[in-house]
Amino acid sequence: MSMSLRVVVPPHPLIGHWLTLLRDQDTPPALFATAMAELGRWLTYEALRDWLPHRAMRVQTPLAETDGHVVDGAVPLLAVPILRAGLGLWQGAQAVVPTARVAHVGLRRDEHSGEASWYLDQLPETIGERVGVLVFDPMVATAGSLTQVLERLEAKGVSGQRVRVISALAATPGLRKLGEQFPDLTLYAACIDAELDGSFRIVPGLGDAGDRLYGTQSPHYLG
Repeated sequence: MSMSLRVVVPPHPLIGHWLTLLRDQDTPPALFATAMAELGRWLTYEALRDWLPHRAMRVQTPLAETDGHVVDGAVPLLAVPILRAGLGLWQGAQAVVPTARVAHVGLRRDEHSGEASWYLDQLPETIGERVGVLVFDPMVATAGSLTQVLERLEAKGVSGQRVRVISALAATPGLRKLGEQFPDLTLYAACIDAELDGSFRIVPGLGDAGDRLYGTQSPHYLG
């Protein structure tokens, strides 16, 4: 794995708590959605700690003037949730960056080859030089979907420190691939799992995040 790739796993007990609920196979969809949103909230908070643009401002309190800092609203942010389960992370993150513009992207992974193909791309045609981009990928297994999104952003001139990735869970093989192709990337995750199984699923992982989020594990049966 490239030593330049920066992967941050914040040692916060609430992040560990919500990740454990995501992993538990008995967690119902409603609670799973809450856990995903909470991870999106806390991981985004951590990701913005040293990245969110801000400026100095002098204010008058009821007693005296003092110096402070406020978020610089002149620097735009773009949130890119990868469908479907990226929406679960973004639901929590939206409370942290409510003014961010949203661009949904969708990729479908072939269960046999592990390759991802596009079915939705709402990225802006032009992304300004000052725009920061937050990509929400629920799980980084092979990093196939995420790689394609980052490549498309790179083609629009967005790369390096202008991009941060938020993921509930990442696997070592996917991180290795990202490190080789995007060595200056920063990724925030609740945990790193070491392995993928023969179907490219993260082990121990948390199952199919989209199916568990929306309760679609059994698409052929209802009742």
